[in-house]
Amino acid sequence: MRILFIGDVFGRPGRRAVSALLPGIVESRGIDLVVANGENAAGGIGITEKTGRELLDSGIDVLTGGNHTWQKSEASSFLSECGRALRPANYPPGAPGRGSVVVDARNGERAAVVSLQGRVFMQPIDCPFRVGSDLVDGARRETPVVLVDFHAEATAEKVALGWYLAGKATAVLGTHTHVQTCDERILEGHTAYITDAGMTGPVDSVIGVRRDSSIARFVTQLPQRFEPAGGPTALCGVVIEADASSGAATSIERIVVPGGDAGGV
Repeated sequence: MRILFIGDVFGRPGRRAVSALLPGIVESRGIDLVVANGENAAGGIGITEKTGRELLDSGIDVLTGGNHTWQKSEASSFLSECGRALRPANYPPGAPGRGSVVVDARNGERAAVVSLQGRVFMQPIDCPFRVGSDLVDGARRETPVVLVDFHAEATAEKVALGWYLAGKATAVLGTHTHVQTCDERILEGHTAYITDAGMTGPVDSVIGVRRDSSIARFVTQLPQRFEPAGGPTALCGVVIEADASSGAATSIERIVVPGGDAGGV
């Protein structure tokens, strides 16, 4: 099974990049399953039904979440109604939506996706290690192929979860920091890992945001209105090959695919 995992899709520029580039990537690389982090899909922060449906209609099979998932008021109803849009599974009981799902891939095999959020420098929610381990164990009763999106700030926390789930999950893939790392590898137990898959959106930006407003905030320490940047875009992520019968990952490759101009926010 060949899986494409797309790093944080940032605002309209990111959605346009997905729409323009994803069909060609799926065809040329023989992709069986597409998973993307969608928590920044709406204006660079949050997700709405419109932006979520747009990404799913573009060919993404499952959307994962993060700490910005709840930024838009309509996110709760969208997550409750759409089984292929996830929020972090380790939010407290009662949070709208679900944190994991099992879907059918294009090759007829089944695969599970788990969305988790870190706790270091973030909200003090439930333990991603214990919740993640339980969900992976449960998912493996339905399919050996299990992907985990770990939306976290601290590199050490991401690396630790990778090793914690090594031999259980097919892949542990970091998101949130928007800068693609170069530490992709296959851990012991045939688990694919990367600390951050990167961002899909405007290249000439500060992690997706217009440079002028972001720089002004650092220089002046005053509040600024953040908007997605314009200019050229790119789709960042990883392609994973896995044995569908065992769930063992055999390779992981970083990709950066240049896109067109963002065309504004």
